[in-house]
Amino acid sequence: MSEIFNSISRRKFIFIAGTTASATLLKGCLGNPPESGGNTGASGGGNTAQPVANVGSEQAPETPKIKLGYIPIVESAPLIIAFEKGFFREFGMTEVELSKQASWGSARDNVEIGSSGGGIDGGQWQMPMPHLITEGIITKGNQKIPMYVLCQLNTQGNGIAIASKWQGKGVTLQLAGAKSAITALKSSTPFTAAQTFPAVNQDFWIRYWVAAGGINPDTDIKLLTVPAAQTVANMKTGTMDAFSTGDPWPYRIVKDKIGFLAALTAQMWKYHPEEYLAIRADWVDKHPKATKALLKGIFKAQQWLDDFNNRNEAAEILSGRNYFNLPAEVLKEPFQGQYDMGDGNKINDKTMAAYYWKDGDKGTSTSYPYKSHDLWFITESVRWGFLPKDYITGGAAKAKALIDKVNREDIWKQAASEMGIAAADIPNTTSRGIEEFFDGIKFDPENPEAYLNSLTIKKV
Repeated sequence: MSEIFNSISRRKFIFIAGTTASATLLKGCLGNPPESGGNTGASGGGNTAQPVANVGSEQAPETPKIKLGYIPIVESAPLIIAFEKGFFREFGMTEVELSKQASWGSARDNVEIGSSGGGIDGGQWQMPMPHLITEGIITKGNQKIPMYVLCQLNTQGNGIAIASKWQGKGVTLQLAGAKSAITALKSSTPFTAAQTFPAVNQDFWIRYWVAAGGINPDTDIKLLTVPAAQTVANMKTGTMDAFSTGDPWPYRIVKDKIGFLAALTAQMWKYHPEEYLAIRADWVDKHPKATKALLKGIFKAQQWLDDFNNRNEAAEILSGRNYFNLPAEVLKEPFQGQYDMGDGNKINDKTMAAYYWKDGDKGTSTSYPYKSHDLWFITESVRWGFLPKDYITGGAAKAKALIDKVNREDIWKQAASEMGIAAADIPNTTSRGIEEFFDGIKFDPENPEAYLNSLTIKKV
């Protein structure tokens, strides 16, 4: 298994944007404090402008401090909005620090050392990174750093961006029409696609998409790892054909006229699980009330974000120099479900936008961390050989044991109940049920082996 994950070693990320990206990653790898952009509870933004609520002593947090990492994509919006609108402070978390991470590798390195060592206590994560860190699969020396998944931050909000040279060649959601053109390149200059960290969800979106079109992601194309904020710059150089990450970066290639969108992940899997809040287990175990206070601030931010009347303001906040550092207009249209795909097609459908509290017209909870979704991520990890098959065989007992250890949906429910969330909005099951993908494949969390067996292209 360690051989499989050699590609995820902290010194083997592939960057093609030159020395600036390399130097930025090195800062995180050495364990130096990540970039904070001045966002501390003591000095930054709207978090200090709001009064502290009258938090009862039975719910008062043990500490007002925590350091959370984030990546500048729309998945981080609940953290940033909770900070800027004072929602953390409202529940007694008056010294939250948000720390922009150079890459997912930097975030991984910084959570290993923790805030006491100049790193972070937790933050925004792709899945199943918290499970892999807990198992010591992607950590230095395979050290096990137990993590707790506490809530889902969002659904949707991702796209698969394609370089302009592929315009009109059948590179769309249904990729079968471009299969011959793409696979013909594999022996010379292969079709090159980038994700932001291997063996996690933005890698899985690329892999699922090409495999559904009859293309093997491990033999027919080349996959690279590139930080989210570097993807647009790297596509401009002509060194990659596609990338998968969260808005605003896929939509920016359309605005910058250097490419188009082949697909939104919302088209691939409506209301799919995206990124999550996860924190070191030792911090949560020491600060159970602070953990729930933090969640309450995030819940309030997620509800605020799901009011589409607030989304222009959200775009202005996120686009600021301390956060995404780009024109707000690049965020405003996707936040409303409006996408110029760049290939002559346009989408104007709010159900295609990112959601944070509820799954649009589906009505299920976005924020609640369904264990059935954790199981899909682990099953997909087995599919591509990132985890051994024994996680899934025999009723998936090994996968379920890991999920039960990492997924703390019980804390989510406690926080929601204390906050007065309506009982109808607190799920009474840890499964969202059977999920269906754009190619007709279904995932039944009661039988993940059947899903695995139904897939034509896989490693196992």
